Amino acid sequence: MVSNRMKTSLENAISIRDIFEEGKKMAAIYGKENIFNFSIGNPSVAPPAAVNEAMKEVLDTEDALTLHGYPANVGHPDVRTRVAEYLNKSYDTSYTMDNIIMTSGAASAIAILCNTFLDYGDEVITFAPYFWEYKSYVESFYGKLVPALCDQKTLQPDPATFEAAFSEKTKFVLINTPNNPTGAVYTEESIQKVARILEQKEKEYGHPIYLISDEPYRNLAYGGVKVPYLPHFYHNTIVVYSYSKTLSIPGERIGYIAMESTVDGFEEIFATATASIRYLGYVNAPSLQQKILLKCVDASVDISIYEKTRDVLYEGLTGMGYECIHPDGAFYLFMKALEEDDARFCAEAKKERIIMAPGSAFYGPGWVRISYCVPFEVAKASLPGFAHLKERYEAIPADL
Repeated sequence: MVSNRMKTSLENAISIRDIFEEGKKMAAIYGKENIFNFSIGNPSVAPPAAVNEAMKEVLDTEDALTLHGYPANVGHPDVRTRVAEYLNKSYDTSYTMDNIIMTSGAASAIAILCNTFLDYGDEVITFAPYFWEYKSYVESFYGKLVPALCDQKTLQPDPATFEAAFSEKTKFVLINTPNNPTGAVYTEESIQKVARILEQKEKEYGHPIYLISDEPYRNLAYGGVKVPYLPHFYHNTIVVYSYSKTLSIPGERIGYIAMESTVDGFEEIFATATASIRYLGYVNAPSLQQKILLKCVDASVDISIYEKTRDVLYEGLTGMGYECIHPDGAFYLFMKALEEDDARFCAEAKKERIIMAPGSAFYGPGWVRISYCVPFEVAKASLPGFAHLKERYEAIPADL
């Protein structure tokens, strides 16, 4: 028998991947070109040529036994050095290889840090709406995820709600900007307010409270919008990064943890995170995927493709009268459902062969997430279906 803990978790879960798979089944019935599947954040822009070139070069030039053997749990020294150099050049930091831990993507990095920090009943604050797996990560290590609601008009962190979410048991705050599911980029003003509250709470409770910045969408910001680098604003910041979106390689599972030596308890955190890599069964980040970063750590997909797709959807939907908050980053659009029951709204949208994720899955009830990492032509072709969906709702008598 499975554990009661997992059984309860599965019963309460809204699986975005199940929604995605349902879309694939519909595509087999109606034809792929007739299904508008906006359910999952799977990159639709091809990886930069540098990725495949680097992979081939590594396979051709590296010693096979070394390449495919065990690296250090924290990663190859030359790769960690290369990542540190890139961060220092990009963000005026002072990392060395000893500040970098290579991980199997951002998800494993968060799990590693949950294992590092959390005892039974400890609390983690995050800003809602939030990536639905955060709750699973925290609860898997017997912690409690405490949502702090964002402003419903701007999707920026709300200082009052954030401050009210703290308790003696707060171990860290998990922040994600550009944000999944909203596409919001938290402004420098918002980050400064978050940092001030964190500093106040550290003094009030007399122990460190860490800020873990989950940054898989850092390089996906549009129109000249700048994404603040959080370690510049708060001393106890730990950065978690994934190359899944920047390089369009989500299946390769490669990322890192970065933290300055000035973070409180740095040596103990680094040692415990390293041990957690082993204890959780990750052993090490994939060796080959680490090595390709030596050649393409500064490469990126062509984000103008996502921006073009965003614009056709945002302009088309708002032009029809849908309520959307303009997304400045990532590849998600948060749209107000046309009824309170967002899951039922998504079910109605399926009749137009439009597949979206209900906002309830992200602690954002009454909204839906549109993942626009789809071909531009698909996004454009979906607009008549959205128009018909709205017409159907407008035809319902107001008193029903």
